[in-house]
Amino acid sequence: MWNGKRYHSFDFDCRERFGKKLYKLSLNAGFTCPNRDGTLGTRGCIFCSAGGSGDFAASSKLTITEQIGQARQLVAAKNPSGQYIAYFQAYTNTYAPLPVLERVFFEAASHPDIAALSIATRPDCLGREVLSLLKRLSEIKPVTVELGLQTIHENSAAFVRRGYPLNVYEEAVWALDSAGIDIVTHLILGLPGETLPDMLATVHHVCTLPLSGLKLQLLYVLRGTDLATHFAAHPQAYPLMDFPTYLDALLACLSIIPEDIVIHRLTGDGKKQLLIAPLWSANKKFVLNSIEREMKCRNFLQGMHCKETPDRKKRIPYENKLPDFA
Repeated sequence: MWNGKRYHSFDFDCRERFGKKLYKLSLNAGFTCPNRDGTLGTRGCIFCSAGGSGDFAASSKLTITEQIGQARQLVAAKNPSGQYIAYFQAYTNTYAPLPVLERVFFEAASHPDIAALSIATRPDCLGREVLSLLKRLSEIKPVTVELGLQTIHENSAAFVRRGYPLNVYEEAVWALDSAGIDIVTHLILGLPGETLPDMLATVHHVCTLPLSGLKLQLLYVLRGTDLATHFAAHPQAYPLMDFPTYLDALLACLSIIPEDIVIHRLTGDGKKQLLIAPLWSANKKFVLNSIEREMKCRNFLQGMHCKETPDRKKRIPYENKLPDFA
């Protein structure tokens, strides 16, 4: 077990790597997304709020240094180490001219209170120059790139308006791994029409790739999203998981995730003021405590049903070359 937990938690990983717990500071560099600026679409992913998944981030009107200072004040009392992760969360954080990316990322990396960087982006926004920049950045501070895959199933990907095929994600993972960058993948459980075997197939597939971490969350509906509009008009067409169903699906997924993959998230984390459904997900403390209690009651461990697989880090990277995405 990992410090008493029955899954490889992000907190445990931080203490192993940095010797201390680290808090994420959500930052907003003022970028947009090809799913919003007309390149691929104008309304974003179907579940995405106006904040572009950055509803908890600071104001983009502030400099990165100012945002770090403001966000740090919110958690400083419970973080005696004074060290943080700069989390570029809002929208697509490699979707900007290279000089802009260099300015904002290196400003964060040079801050004395920042121990590492986490950059949320799309796999189709990782061109050669961006990959080279991330590699240079990682020589200053550890860098993790978060990719929102959500599902391997093309029908579901079309429903959420993801905007790129599965092979683009796979090539991006291998390119990032070749550059020495840690990769965290976001998956959504409970997409309309997906069965438990479908969800398990997604988890199994991504676990054959050189990921360092996973974020697992349920499908939830936020006010102001296109999903909310569809859900209000046709609620029966978009059934949402109740907590017992989500718990069973989550544990089934965890059981096939290799022990070395860090679990960064176990549930949804929508802003309470925007949450429409399922309302049980708003009580995050209750949900997490219930998950851990059930894991203990069922004598459950991450990876307990994981078949032996080759070391993902020893596999030959995708044709050993960097793809031309942008």
